[in-house]
Amino acid sequence: MGTVTLGVSIPVPEPHGSRLQRRRLGFGDAAASGIPTHVTLLPPTEVAAADRRAIEDHLAAIAAEARPFPMRLHGTGTFRPLTPVVFVRVVEDVSACGWLQERVRARGGPLARELPFPYHPHVTVAHGIPEDAMDAAQAELAAYEAAWTVPGFALYEQGAGGAWSLRREFTFTPCPRQRGTRAASRERPLEAA
Repeated sequence: MGTVTLGVSIPVPEPHGSRLQRRRLGFGDAAASGIPTHVTLLPPTEVAAADRRAIEDHLAAIAAEARPFPMRLHGTGTFRPLTPVVFVRVVEDVSACGWLQERVRARGGPLARELPFPYHPHVTVAHGIPEDAMDAAQAELAAYEAAWTVPGFALYEQGAGGAWSLRREFTFTPCPRQRGTRAASRERPLEAA
């Protein structure tokens, strides 16, 4: 059956996801057209295609023990000069992202692996493009802000052409809603491109 390349991430919901994807494309990062906007929990990982069922069962078990949590993005950062990446920062709830990615990559599990760098949740907005475009991305999105409640995560598969497609969504166990509260999604508008 061969191998497949999978990734696990928290999708950035609308309207935030498509807005950031358009900005990423506008900075000249053509790869953005095949990469849904996301916060990575498991980077691209090659696995045996025959292991898909065990992987999906593993992810379903993680989702069943997790609860929705607030996520807020604010400002930008970079991994340069180590890696040519500019990103929007995750400023709330970094610990929930860390908890999830540790369980996804748990030792003895079907997606067990070490990361080449410490885990740092973020939303990539420029990758591997000229330095002046990276600088522009970092400056132009410095005031960017968005927030929403994360309801779960998703499994993606990379196709032969390099584009990523959704394979399955995993929804967290809902928390009972308290009276007088509501889930919110807000965003500080981007300046016109």
